[in-house]
Amino acid sequence: MILALDAGNSNIVLGCMEDGKVLFTARVATDRQKTEDEYASIFSSILQMRGIDPTKTEGGILSSVVPPLNSTLLSAAEIITGKKFLQVSPALKTDLTLKVDNPTALGSDRIVDAVAACAGYSLPLIVFDLGTCTTVSVVDAQGAFRGGVICAGVRISQEALTSQTSQLPGISLDTPKKAIGRNTVDSMRSGAILGTAAMVDGLIDRIRGEIGADATVVMTGGMGKRIYPSCRRKIHYDGDLLLKGLWILYQKNKEAAV
Repeated sequence: MILALDAGNSNIVLGCMEDGKVLFTARVATDRQKTEDEYASIFSSILQMRGIDPTKTEGGILSSVVPPLNSTLLSAAEIITGKKFLQVSPALKTDLTLKVDNPTALGSDRIVDAVAACAGYSLPLIVFDLGTCTTVSVVDAQGAFRGGVICAGVRISQEALTSQTSQLPGISLDTPKKAIGRNTVDSMRSGAILGTAAMVDGLIDRIRGEIGADATVVMTGGMGKRIYPSCRRKIHYDGDLLLKGLWILYQKNKEAAV
């Protein structure tokens, strides 16, 4: 059994995994001001509620897109487990060929998503991760990471819309019944949900055209489960994709954590 930490800009996901399966997940708000002791206390309390003794775990692994928190989270995890944690980076063994301009600048979440998708779905691949940001990663038929797309996430876009206008309210992101909204709230929901779904469909078509193949499409991320039902292209939604990738990477690299 291992612990997997996915530190995003909005939330930190704590997952417990065994034999490649997710036993449970919990979310903690990302707070750059918290200390390692505070995070250790939070993680320990969550595990205790689940009846898990962190010292009995084999070890763990961290994926993070919040560099200022990396050492804090690694220290917190090591405090409660007594084990050295791995951290995702291009230096880990991934079996991915990174055909991008600067592999060291590639977000660890995109590496992990790609590793998991390659293990669970047929190549070539287009992987969408809809979180604070929306990222798209492309893996070709030979298993090489070719690059992708980064754009503002659904919630960021909505927050910008409401903060920069005088008459547009904050809204819940429910799926509208129609594209044509008859009031402000429904119109904004259409833009957020259906507009994002249309962007996803459009990017799928463009990327497939560029790589010349009918690539498999996989979607994950907190907002993904809201968006994929409104898409018109076939999409495999996998909410645990990143945690599955962390499990795979831990197994490939666990000797380095000893």
